[in-house]
Formats: sequence, C-alpha cells, structure tokens
Amino acid sequence: MGVGKTTIGEALAERLGWRPIDSDQWIERQQGVAISEIFATRGEAHFRQLETEAITEILEQQQQVVMTGGGAPLKQENREIMLAGGTVICLQATVQEIVERLRQDTSRPLLQGDLEERVMTLLEQRKDVYRFAPIQIDTTAKSVEQIVSEIEAALKHE
Repeated sequence: MGVGKTTIGEALAERLGWRPIDSDQWIERQQGVAISEIFATRGEAHFRQLETEAITEILEQQQQVVMTGGGAPLKQENREIMLAGGTVICLQATVQEIVERLRQDTSRPLLQGDLEERVMTLLEQRKDVYRFAPIQIDTTAKSVEQIVSEIEAALKHE
C-alpha cells in the first residue's frame, strides 16, 4: 500500500534475472476485471479468496519476485503459503510517505475517503501481521537502487 512494492519488485526481479509477478495484476487478468470492480460487485471476502488462489498458483513457479497487496498477509493461510513458497520481504514506509505517494491514486478500494486516516487505520490494523516476514525494509526517502541493494544484502544473510 504505497510502499513501492511494484517498482521495487520489478527492479529486484531485473537485478536477479527473475520474472516479476504482481498478484493483483494476475487476478485482474484471470478475472477480466479490475480489483476495484471485484470489491464493488463481489465484496472483499470474494477478492481475498481469489487472492489466496492466486498466491497458491503463482508460488508453484520458481525464480520470480512476487508482489502481493498489503491485505494478502491478513489471512494466516496466505502467510503460510508465502513462507513456504520463498523468502518473504515486507516493505514499509511512514504514513506521510505513503499518503504522498498515493495522493493521486483513486483506484484503491480500501483507501476511499480521508486518505491519511485510512492509511493510519490500515497500518495500525496490520502492523502485527506484517511482522511475519523475515526481512523488513523501510522504503521511506530511499531510492529504488538503495532499497534493492538493501534487499540483496538481507537475502545474502537469509
């Protein structure tokens, strides 16, 4: 959620020579509709089930950097699938940084309304869940190159 997962994931995949896979984009291709449309017509619970199915199928492959939405780890089953499927990295940023990055993005269903309030609420609700990831990287005020280098260093110690 505004921490740079797509940009960082793609840059990391390029550096490793692996394939980048975004689970939200994968779901949109499979369903033929935008995530926001799935939320609007079928609800969050249906989307979360699609997300679990996507993560399970995606992680059957090797040599890829998989980017999931910030809500994916909320489900214990997803956390277990992710940990079994590879090294999990959690990207973080300050509320102010996330709000600045997402100010013009109106496509995120869970961020409708007061953006700063929604970001603070979601981060507070999810903070304990995100701790499951063995590698934690703060992306605040860092370049893509700095973040990718930091991830590479952490992966060498994994």
